[in-house]
Amino acid sequence: MANPWSEIGRLCAGGETVTVVTVTGTRGSVPGEVGAKMVVGANGRMLGTVGGGKVESKAVATAAAMLSGGARCALATWNLQRDVGMTCGGEMSFLFERVAGVPDWHVVIFGAGHVAQALVHVLGKMACRIDVVDERAEWLERLPVGRNISTHQVARFEDGVRLVRQGSMLVCMTKGHSTDRPVLREVFLNGLGVSFLGAIGSAAKRAVLLRELREDGVGEEVLQSLVCPLGLPVGGNDPAEIAVSIAAQLLERRGP
Repeated sequence: MANPWSEIGRLCAGGETVTVVTVTGTRGSVPGEVGAKMVVGANGRMLGTVGGGKVESKAVATAAAMLSGGARCALATWNLQRDVGMTCGGEMSFLFERVAGVPDWHVVIFGAGHVAQALVHVLGKMACRIDVVDERAEWLERLPVGRNISTHQVARFEDGVRLVRQGSMLVCMTKGHSTDRPVLREVFLNGLGVSFLGAIGSAAKRAVLLRELREDGVGEEVLQSLVCPLGLPVGGNDPAEIAVSIAAQLLERRGP
């Protein structure tokens, strides 16, 4: 691994909990070298190597066992002939470190306009996955590029509801009221169980949306979860300031 901690950070940002195995010492004839790293996940070795063969298999098994709990950090020294069953008679020492993945924070943004552009710049630096949905390729192309940012061009905004899952945070800021409503209707009527559902706009827009969604068959209790206006009451009307207020509201609702 050219940059092991970068890869480890990427895995953990995606919600993966891993055990990092580092060779800390060697004596005699051994297959690995001091400083070698290996990353082990729930399905076995994911990245790197500590020398291969039986000693690596034993290290993988030890690392995998740590993923279920117990000690977060452990040291081990093995005589390769006596403890591992190898023909070489050297010794290897290892540090095992369990690194927990961050919560899988998923944000779906409907609309790639000015405020969405600024919002993605803010959220893109955080440990979350971001899906941005729009009908307009030219707006999606303006979004920043990031490992945690995905763009989706659709024929209709509501087609992007397929990306929403249990616990997602959904932000609706499409081309206007007429394209927000179908997205909200699809989410509500399909009972997707999002953790946050907000639409950009005024209190007057919220009243109209609630009336129309009632006509679409959405229940009153569910409707009350709609956040509109969107964002905390800070800053002005500049897209960048609105984006910061929305990001702060998402963090507030997500919790620590």
